[in-house]
Amino acid sequence: MPLPEETPDLRSLDLLMSVAELGSLGKAARRHGISQPAVSLRMSELERRLGITILERSASGTRLTGPGASVVDWSRTVLEAVDAFVTGTAALRAETGARLRVAASLTIADHLVPGWLVSLRQLAPDASINLSVTNSAAVTDHVEAGHADLGFVEGPVQQRPRIRSRTVGHDRLAIVVAPGHPWARRSTPLSVEELARTSLVLREKGSGTRQVLEDALARHGYHVSANLELGSTSAIIGAARRGEGPAVISSLAVFDDLAGGRLVEVAVEGIALDRTFRAIWLSGHRLAALARTLVTIATG
Repeated sequence: MPLPEETPDLRSLDLLMSVAELGSLGKAARRHGISQPAVSLRMSELERRLGITILERSASGTRLTGPGASVVDWSRTVLEAVDAFVTGTAALRAETGARLRVAASLTIADHLVPGWLVSLRQLAPDASINLSVTNSAAVTDHVEAGHADLGFVEGPVQQRPRIRSRTVGHDRLAIVVAPGHPWARRSTPLSVEELARTSLVLREKGSGTRQVLEDALARHGYHVSANLELGSTSAIIGAARRGEGPAVISSLAVFDDLAGGRLVEVAVEGIALDRTFRAIWLSGHRLAALARTLVTIATG
């Protein structure tokens, strides 16, 4: 609703409060750091706008008229409301800037997010950061529902109009087996058909790891065959070590096991298992400073 033409500006009301309290245009001017003529001009403009005489000026000072006293009372209410408004919005800004809800897929949360958060803490030691860890599909759901300010996912981002994304890194999937598995002694790479025919130890549907493998095999006309579906990286590594079958997992997650000989990576010919790590957020919402800083850190 448009404001009426006689609506006074807040600075004039603030000046009026000072004049009423101090009983002098000159004293009010000194309090506000402006000239006395400027205060007088403001008061005259306020009277003109309201259509009433607020002040009586004399050689001995300035005092309120009867209507002026009512205007001062109403001005006090208005200015108190403005103070509450400004204080409240400042608190909201501080809360928004210092609080960050992050959702991340398992591989990113286990191997990358801890280092990112250490760097963020150095820049914003008083920030409140909440991290939830789940699979990539659920991370996207959290961001879309407004339950997370920022998400990090593996593999392709599903086509959702409300989601924006930015690449922050790259990874590849590895096919790994226990040292005693027959594949560990292969001298030639697996074919795509051999991989598709084999029951694998995999992440659950909705994970970025699973989606990348499914998409890669689908491009060759094959489907994924699962022996075990497990919801955590450590469970998959454990199953592979025990010889429960070949596992498909992030190369980041098995770096130490490969270096220590606890697992063996098997080459696959003719299939691309590279993937992208992405930061995601809700379209139409400008990232808060803390979230933008974390994306910058993640991008490296």
